[in-house]
Amino acid sequence: MIFEQLGVAGAFLVKPEPRTDDRGHFARLWCRQEWARHGLSDHIEQINTGFSPRAGTLRGMHYQLPPHEEVKIARCTRGAAFDVVVDLRSGSPTYGRWAGARLTPESGAMLYVPAGCAHGYLTLEDDTELVYTTSAAYAPGAARGLRHDDPRFAIAWPAAVRVISDADRTWPDHRDADAVVLPGAPR
Repeated sequence: MIFEQLGVAGAFLVKPEPRTDDRGHFARLWCRQEWARHGLSDHIEQINTGFSPRAGTLRGMHYQLPPHEEVKIARCTRGAAFDVVVDLRSGSPTYGRWAGARLTPESGAMLYVPAGCAHGYLTLEDDTELVYTTSAAYAPGAARGLRHDDPRFAIAWPAAVRVISDADRTWPDHRDADAVVLPGAPR
């Protein structure tokens, strides 16, 4: 696997290294030793899937407060999506920055979202599906979000948002006072 550091501290685009022959290809998507060698969480608590029938569907930007913060690893299994991570960690050298990557089944790439970061994606094709793991179970009382168009982050979405839930449309603007303070992080 190839681990490509993105513009948010601890966020990676993880690319498989397929071996190809006349049968097709084979690639590892998960190896505890390789994840550990890169200092990444290897704990998986849940595996989720999201299907969107229409291009331009936005899901996000979601995160959970401590002690329920979660690492996410997202992979597109059908269609195409622009997947985004926003650093909300107080004291992080990339606090307030975002990074995004186009995910497709053909690339097989995965987005690694560190704990304390918001995550969301925009579908770029009809009938798009993402599968993602989380390191913590969903905790409704700790669930938070920020708007996809919050001027604080100025995410450059590559296409128009056409479908979005009322909840995702009405998140408040993010304030520095809302930063996620992880255990052991500077305050």
